[in-house]
This record gives sequence, C-alpha cells and structure tokens, in this order.
Amino acid sequence: MPGGRLTQSERQQIAAGLADGLAYAEIARRLDRPTSTVTREVMRNGGPTSYRAELAHRATERRAQRRGQAAPRGTEAPPQPHGRDAEAVRAYEETFTAVLAGSGMPAMMSRVMACLTLTDTGSLTAAELVQRLQVSPASISKAIAFLESQGFVRRERDDRRRERYVVDDDIWYQSMIASARSTAQIVDIARQGVGVLGSDTPAAVRLENVARFLDFVSESVLRAAEQAREILSAKPEKAEDATGGEPEAS
Repeated sequence: MPGGRLTQSERQQIAAGLADGLAYAEIARRLDRPTSTVTREVMRNGGPTSYRAELAHRATERRAQRRGQAAPRGTEAPPQPHGRDAEAVRAYEETFTAVLAGSGMPAMMSRVMACLTLTDTGSLTAAELVQRLQVSPASISKAIAFLESQGFVRRERDDRRRERYVVDDDIWYQSMIASARSTAQIVDIARQGVGVLGSDTPAAVRLENVARFLDFVSESVLRAAEQAREILSAKPEKAEDATGGEPEAS
C-alpha cells in the first residue's frame, strides 16, 4: 500500500535499485511510492552507498518500538499554522534533514538547519530550538557555531534583546561565497606547494593541476552566484518608460 510502512521486500527492492544506479524517482515509481518516501528511507539509513535492506528494516522496527513507548511530554508534533498537517510536516522535516546529512552536513547541524528553514519566520532562539528538537543547549550552540562558520546562519537581536538565529533568502548566497573563499585558500596553499616541491616535480605538477581546477570552479561559482542574485532579486520593470511617462504607442 502506498500509504503504509515500507515492507522488508520493498527495502530489498530499494537496495537493488540503488545497486543498479537507479534514481530515487525511478525506484519510487516501481514501488508505487512517493519519491520522498524512498529519499527519506535511504538517507536516514546510511545514504545511497551504505544502504542495507536488513539493517534498515531492523532500525525501523527499533524506532517503532521507541515510539510505542510513552513519549515524554512536549515531544508531540507541534500545532501547525495555515492548516498544515502536523505529521506531514514532521515527515518532510525528517526527509529534508536526511538529505542535508547525505550531502555531508553533520547530523545535528542538519537538524538545526532544517528546523530553521521550515519555520515561516526563518528564525528561532536557542531556547526555541532546544524545545523543538529536544536536545541540549550545548548541542544547539555547537550546531549554530558550525552553520555560522559555513555562512548558513546569521545572528540578530529581536525586540526583547534575545539572540535569534536566522536563515533568509540571502543565506544560500552567503554560504556559496564562504565556500568559494575556502576553495580559494586551498588554491593558494596548493600553489605555495608548487614552489616548495619544485615546479618540475610530479608532486608539484599535481598540485598545480589541483590549483587550476579549483580556481576555475571557484571563479565560476562566484560568477553564477552573483548573476543569480542579481536576476532573482530584480524587480519587474514598470510599464512606464525611463522618464516616467506613458509607454509610446506603436
């Protein structure tokens, strides 16, 4: 059934599909499941290269047993604005978190990033994050420090002088800029190595090739980010001409 839990047989089909190099959407189509179901299943159980059907099935059974026990007060899915389905939002947040983790972001940082991104305000305090994620303040502090260092989160003070952690439309641009700067540092250190090792040696040639490749990629990313920011933030042109008068008749 498309709406029920994945069976052990379906997990084996997922594993076989991954081994054959199939996309999540194709695996989901063959199972008659939503693509998000397959994505969440794979990413929460080791990712596409480490997914094992038996291990995933046992892990799911353990999670189901834990959920069957009395849940601590405050862990219920919070009420959702705009008439959203609370359980659907929770499931989507798990999928989003799993995809972020699969991209290389550490698990707790992925949870914090997903939680912030999926709020309508795009900002939460440390206390609100602790309450939503049911983790320690120290875990939140560590996650925020990492996300801030990568350009994913910024801090601001609200009207009550509380520190809030913010993700907004400019965050992904800033993150790409931070990434490009980090890449530029690798380029610099690689070229320093060329001088240390001797420009005609095999190791130095390798370092120069690394530097050239990363330099090209970094410059391309910076140009693309600037162009995208300019295009996506541009306001639609008005029907008036540049002088503010009426459009000329054809």
